[in-house]
Amino acid sequence: MTSLPFSASPYPVIRLKPKANALTIRGGAPWVYSDELVTDRRARRLAPGSLAVLEDSDREPIAVVTINNESKIICRVMDRDPAAVLDQDWIVTRVRRALALREHLYDAPFYRLIHAEADGLPGVIVDRFGDVLVMQPNAAWAETACESLAAALVEVIGAKAVYKNAAGRARGLEGLDDLSSFLIGEHDGLIEVPMNGATYMADVVGGQKTGLFFDQRDNHAWAAKLHKGGRVLDVFSHVGGFGLASLATGAESALAVDGSEAALALAEKGAQASGFGDKFTTRKGDAFKMMEALAGEGELFDLVVADPPAFAPNKQALSNGLTAYSRVGSMAAKLVKPGGYLVLCSCSHAADLTKFRQASLRGVGRAGRQAQIIHTGSAGADHPLHPALAESGYLKAIILRLD
Repeated sequence: MTSLPFSASPYPVIRLKPKANALTIRGGAPWVYSDELVTDRRARRLAPGSLAVLEDSDREPIAVVTINNESKIICRVMDRDPAAVLDQDWIVTRVRRALALREHLYDAPFYRLIHAEADGLPGVIVDRFGDVLVMQPNAAWAETACESLAAALVEVIGAKAVYKNAAGRARGLEGLDDLSSFLIGEHDGLIEVPMNGATYMADVVGGQKTGLFFDQRDNHAWAAKLHKGGRVLDVFSHVGGFGLASLATGAESALAVDGSEAALALAEKGAQASGFGDKFTTRKGDAFKMMEALAGEGELFDLVVADPPAFAPNKQALSNGLTAYSRVGSMAAKLVKPGGYLVLCSCSHAADLTKFRQASLRGVGRAGRQAQIIHTGSAGADHPLHPALAESGYLKAIILRLD
């Protein structure tokens, strides 16, 4: 067995402060915060991404962790066996376990393959587009072990290309750079992704995040049952998520609104590839202004979907974020026909389901509409929840029927 490059066994020892609750870690919590750890000179000397054995204040081993003194999340639990040796076989085993779940769930190789802590690889995101994989190493240990991770993906999946996407706020919080590149092979062009009866176009190199949002798959399908052959408005549409799924189930038309010209171009290509380009139209611009304009034109739709970016990415932004979600709810509700349906979504970690729902319903009420909640959705099963990490349940969707 070959040890991974970020540290060799036996690992150095670090310790929780006496007031830190070791039972929390033993009970499954995957993170240790900087104010919970004894950060003496020995701990501070450990390079970001190093492995260590975490002990409680009584010097009893708890787990093997990775440490990053530059992050508020100073330790991430890697293995709950303090005697574990983390080598290439360790990574391969975890990738195989993640793959087994996805292959049980999906017939086609298009899904989130690795969902960070919930799949036992802290901070690592991998989305699969056939034999092309996009990896986001959002923790210091994963950045150091990029080549080992890519090699495991090739061994387990048979990947022909592995692209490292280094964009995003999470890497900045870890003190990591934003330089993206191919680790294995290369890929030039778009990838057609079949999902819910439609064809989506993923730009895995130049697109947003990994190129496509697999997390909304189940919510696309649920919403697509509601239009009854009518008109659909998909606001903050990205590459056409809800609109294309609705056309695949017989919607009369779908209008996609987004601020990104590139995303709308991909949505149009997806509509053409799906065979219903004549029913799909787009409007580029600020979503709030576009909704206001549509209301001024007297437009009404059988199904309206609003899936905005994270308005509340952290606690500091929560108040303003909830105000924004309420505003979305109000403006979108005015565009729904009586007896029609409204889908409101949030991908904000800081806004839990209760807060998001309350804010959204305040907005719907201000629009003068009465609502029934008929469904509450979350991310698909390829985005499993870590039982002790609320942040892994970031996606919320509420589906309403309006009077």
